[in-house]
Amino acid sequence: MADDIYAVGLTGGVASGKSTVAGLFAALGVEVIDADVAARDAVAPGATGLAAIVDAFGPGVLDPTGGLDRAAMRRQVFADAAARSRLQSILHPRIRELLHERVRQASGAYVLVAIPLLAEGGGRAAYPWLDRILVVDVPRELQRARLLERDAIDDALAEGMLAAQADRRQRLAIADDILVNTDAVARLPPQVAALDAQYRCLADASR
Repeated sequence: MADDIYAVGLTGGVASGKSTVAGLFAALGVEVIDADVAARDAVAPGATGLAAIVDAFGPGVLDPTGGLDRAAMRRQVFADAAARSRLQSILHPRIRELLHERVRQASGAYVLVAIPLLAEGGGRAAYPWLDRILVVDVPRELQRARLLERDAIDDALAEGMLAAQADRRQRLAIADDILVNTDAVARLPPQVAALDAQYRCLADASR
């Protein structure tokens, strides 16, 4: 449970529609704390996370300005499970710390914490301060089709990106709530509104 505000974790696989869902919650006045933003902050120039990555992978992962060269980093870890695990062991603890700090500073009825790699990063055990977890769920084939269209990539890269993440079963295993996003985007707002009402009631009851 969060220290001072009710915290809902939002997660889902790549191309599941997490960002769209987070935006709908934000439109309802919910503060959204984004793990992707925390991840960028964790590896900003001067951050301990960036220094640890350079120690682990060498200076070849830096760009000419001294920042992280994300393309070079992806090349190192994409097809190498051990390297990917090493990178995650550096990043995940720092991201968790930044997220928890921002949750403690948040205000409002409750806060939504968007964590794409929640299942991969240890799930509920790694984030004990999350009061509830919402998973945006789509079948793998629909993920793949959306990913191909969204990123204009080939089949092999799409399959590799999907394989690098937790599978659908693993994500659903940590869910308190599931938002099935297989229909048109227009179907999402009423579903999000219903969840928002539920979370406001739960947050109020927890006080």
